[in-house]
Amino acid sequence: MCDFMFYVNSTDGVKIAVYDYNCGGTETVLLVHGWPLSHKIYEYQIPILVRMGYRVVALDLRGFGMSDVPGCGYSYDQMAADIHQVVKRLRLWSFTLVGFSMGGAISLRYMRLFRGYGVKKLILLAAAAPCWTQRPGFPYGLTREAVDEIICQIETDRAQYAEEFSQQLFASPHSACIIDWFRQIAMSASAIGTIECALSLRDEDGRGDLCYVHVPTVIIHGEKDVVVSNDLAEIQHVCISGSSLYTLKESGHGIMYDELEKFNDIFLHAVEC
Repeated sequence: MCDFMFYVNSTDGVKIAVYDYNCGGTETVLLVHGWPLSHKIYEYQIPILVRMGYRVVALDLRGFGMSDVPGCGYSYDQMAADIHQVVKRLRLWSFTLVGFSMGGAISLRYMRLFRGYGVKKLILLAAAAPCWTQRPGFPYGLTREAVDEIICQIETDRAQYAEEFSQQLFASPHSACIIDWFRQIAMSASAIGTIECALSLRDEDGRGDLCYVHVPTVIIHGEKDVVVSNDLAEIQHVCISGSSLYTLKESGHGIMYDELEKFNDIFLHAVEC
């Protein structure tokens, strides 16, 4: 097993941090995190996947974790291109693409822009897609004004927002240590990446992405998610032909930890099938 972190240069010269676990594995799972976090959110899935013999590739999106923090380039198009560069550099093929929250929306953009290059299966976890905010003809998700308030708070007291966000992630009671762990991951993000990606979450429209998914797709969502509306999971399910939707009744947005055992059972089954 060769576990290490290295950088891949994106199309605009930004260095993307990549983590390669068990690179001798015959099947590959590529993990994309959400906002405003990093690859560390998959801590309770990566070791299990590795023990099962999978090669696990995770990355930190630009502006997050150990990746570079450019002043621009936080559109879904550019971040999907970042993923494409990682896929090409590692020569990945026939892999399972997993996207959480904003990472799910970016994964869907990857499916459209690059015609799902190399992807054999897609797993969407509480994906903030196709649109995180309401707009004409799309009365779902948060209002633009609500997201503007979030951005204002991040610009004036990002630490307080990270604390509140970490509390919002969960529907089930967890220890203060776990909540603080998520808060620390959120605070490890750059201010620029946090703000710029919040703007993208507010403004991006991914309704045109869903019809470009032509691989088996599993959608996992928490019924008590207050960050990403249940309506969005239903729309993904309806618009992605042949997709399967699993709802965790006692989970919020922190879906990979809220009901850890149930989530891992569904997630690992989705990877294996």
